Amino acid sequence: MATALVTGGAGFLGSHLCDTLLARGHRVICVDNFETGNLTNIEHIRAPEFEVMHVDIVEPFHVEAPVDYVYHLASPASPIDYLRLPLHTLKVGSHGTHHALGLAKKHRARFLVASTSEVYGDPQVHPQPESYWGHVNPIGPRGVYDEAKRYAEALTMAYHRQQGVDTAIMRIFNTYGPRMRAHDGRAIPTFLRQALQDRPITVFGSGEQTRSFCYVDDLITGMIALAESGEHQPVNIGNPNEFTLLELAQEVIAATGSNSEIVHEALPTDDPQVRRPDITRAQEILGWGPTVELKEGLRRTIDGSSREQLVGSPK
Repeated sequence: MATALVTGGAGFLGSHLCDTLLARGHRVICVDNFETGNLTNIEHIRAPEFEVMHVDIVEPFHVEAPVDYVYHLASPASPIDYLRLPLHTLKVGSHGTHHALGLAKKHRARFLVASTSEVYGDPQVHPQPESYWGHVNPIGPRGVYDEAKRYAEALTMAYHRQQGVDTAIMRIFNTYGPRMRAHDGRAIPTFLRQALQDRPITVFGSGEQTRSFCYVDDLITGMIALAESGEHQPVNIGNPNEFTLLELAQEVIAATGSNSEIVHEALPTDDPQVRRPDITRAQEILGWGPTVELKEGLRRTIDGSSREQLVGSPK
């Protein structure tokens, strides 16, 4: 039985990863400080092969039992979180990644860092291949997250090149599904919450800016495939189907049967105008591609969530 350690294991993506790894017969160690993760995301797991460690990885931590895989997902990931926790976000990307890599080195484990499409910033190349170095404002309000992830990638490659750690870098594009926090500030949970309450759906700017949305099950499949491969260079994992935010709002209204109207608000600083992954490397190296279209993914998100999860009060 392989053992996987998941930092950020009580978060949205981390909890789905824990579920899938356990279903695949792994022993799983979930590490979380519960700042943005939540026990409700993992309270359904009763398996004896599942262990929870209440740890803030910006401080050194140790695991004595053998570990075969380290999935490093810990980080505030939505604007509402990293704008509230700018210094902690930078520390997780630096100190936290250093400690997680050190643990992987000690155990000779395969290490995967969950990076982000935000390393491309407001891209001037479209769609974004892994070879694109990005267009990031390092001193803007989003820079604490973007640069934390860029640093985490650099540190991961340094550990691979100098220390011989078996590493992988996954660049995650917008992901959605059950267990997203209703008030985390990202487009799909915000639009769903507003639509289910028949409140106006707030679209920033003109709404013509684009995003590509990947359903969580597809994302986790790609993540595990990358972890179990021998690839070391960054790989984009996301759905290349591109939607404007106005189109997304209309899809959410249709999926919920809502009477909401669409209203516009001021565009946030450094908000990317386009975002779509080039997934050629994922297709060629991993044989991976998304299978769930947006309409079906929205239905699964609604059906797989309680109303409280979809419209609940802020944490």
